[in-house]
Amino acid sequence: MTIDFEKMGGLVPAIIQDNVTAKVLMLGFMNEEAYNKTLELGKVTFYSRTKQRLWTKGEESGNFLNVVKILNDCDNDTLLIKVNPVGPVCHTGADTCWNEKNEADLNFLSYLQDFIDKRYQEMPEGSYTTSLFKSGVNRMAQKVGEEAVETVIEATNGTDDRLLYEASDLIYHLIVLLTSKGHRIEELATELRKRHK
Repeated sequence: MTIDFEKMGGLVPAIIQDNVTAKVLMLGFMNEEAYNKTLELGKVTFYSRTKQRLWTKGEESGNFLNVVKILNDCDNDTLLIKVNPVGPVCHTGADTCWNEKNEADLNFLSYLQDFIDKRYQEMPEGSYTTSLFKSGVNRMAQKVGEEAVETVIEATNGTDDRLLYEASDLIYHLIVLLTSKGHRIEELATELRKRHK
């Protein structure tokens, strides 16, 4: 990857994004040494402009930013770093430097879809998802039906906790079925958006 450190006097902005929630967590700056240290450690390391030294996020708090992927923008002068954060990111104790909650939201469904896609490609032994794929489309469709019925039962005669549990099972099994048919959960959002117009 070619990074243009010279454009801004040896530094490039590094946007830090949660790999699962896609929430932007913070912005820092890296020089070439900080970038190389990040690659070496697998933990985000910045160049602190106030302390005039390298600074690995979490070196004092333990709230490290474990690197998943680093992307360079089209001008080669800004990094997007996808991470799995350990604890809150901001020095104030907030989840993000904009005081937003970093909770799983609808973006998590795309993350789950990617995970199920990987299971479909690799088919690891001992995985429940693998067993569903191997059972065939009829069994997968049957599981979606079973989970739908259980969701209805909990909605009409159960508790809210059980309703959410069974509805989550329904969504998971639906994603597995869609994957087996060559589709993704995002396609449902596209279809619903068309109908909304």
